[in-house]
Amino acid sequence: MVSSLDGFIAKKDGNVSWMQSTDTYEKGVTLTQEQITDFVNSIDCYVMGSKTYEHALELGWPYGEVPVVVLTHRKLTTDKTSVEFYTGDLSDLVNKHLKPRYKNIWMVGGAELTKDFIRLNLADDIVISMMPVILGDGILFFDHVGKEQLLHLRDVTAYKDGMVELTYEIKKE
Repeated sequence: MVSSLDGFIAKKDGNVSWMQSTDTYEKGVTLTQEQITDFVNSIDCYVMGSKTYEHALELGWPYGEVPVVVLTHRKLTTDKTSVEFYTGDLSDLVNKHLKPRYKNIWMVGGAELTKDFIRLNLADDIVISMMPVILGDGILFFDHVGKEQLLHLRDVTAYKDGMVELTYEIKKE
C-alpha cells in the first residue's frame, strides 16, 4: 500500500496524483526496472476488491496473465481469462482455494480489504510505502481495524524520491 505520512491512501475524491514525488533524498536508493520486474514476477496470484479491479482496468491492466481474484457482491463481467470473481467467505477463499495453489499471494489496494485480511489473520506481511507528503484529509489506510496486532519490522528502504518502504511481518498469535 502507498500512503501519505499522515496515513491516507487517497484524497476524498479518490485522487492519487500525490503519489508522484519530486523530492530528492541523497542517501536513498534508486528502484531499478530489473528490481520491479523481479518483484512482479515473484507474485503468483493477486486478490483485490472490485473498486481496485475497475481502477486497474482504467489504468491499462498492469497484471498481465497472472491469476487475479476479484472480491465483489456485484455482477461483474470480464474478457480476461486470468480474472475470476468471488463472493463468499474470505478465509475459505484464502485457506482452501488460494494457499494450496499459490506461494506468493499479493493483496492489492483497498483499506477495507486490508482490514479484513488483518482481522481474519490472513496476511503474513504488510508492506507500506510512505510518500513525503501530508494530505491532511482523505481515505485512511487504517482507521478501525478492531484489534491490536503486533508486527515485526523486517526491512526499511529509503528511496531517492523520498519514499520510505516499511516491510512488517505480522506476528501470529
